[in-house]
Amino acid sequence: MQYYRTTSHSKYDLKVHLVFIPKYRKKILTGQIGTKLRDLIRQICTENDIEIVSGKIAPDHVHVFVSYPPYLSVSEMMQKIKGKSSYKILSSFPDLKKIFCGRHFWGRGYLAVSSGNITDEMIQQYIDSQDGMEVKHGAIQVIQ
Repeated sequence: MQYYRTTSHSKYDLKVHLVFIPKYRKKILTGQIGTKLRDLIRQICTENDIEIVSGKIAPDHVHVFVSYPPYLSVSEMMQKIKGKSSYKILSSFPDLKKIFCGRHFWGRGYLAVSSGNITDEMIQQYIDSQDGMEVKHGAIQVIQ
């Protein structure tokens, strides 16, 4: 059976696979730094009602597959995760400030890939089977 999470006014199953790297793709996410980062990501996600489905911390990148509430955008999630973890990691390990110029621990971008249990084609077929006005290529057509 499908597992849906709920808020006071919605049910949802929004999942995304996130991948992000330390600045310069430095291979430093090991040992105490990796453990601290794992704990920080868990804490940040819990505080923001983000459920971690699975994840891995490699020496030079992080994979996290999360279920997130509809009131959070992917960019807001990444801002929270990368922003708070960067601050805490650089505070906990002051020697890292010599490696990373400025106060930036993470690289600028990230990869986000949405996930679901149905395909684009299945959604299109479902929409096509519904009665109502048709919207295609920016034009609205009334279906008789």
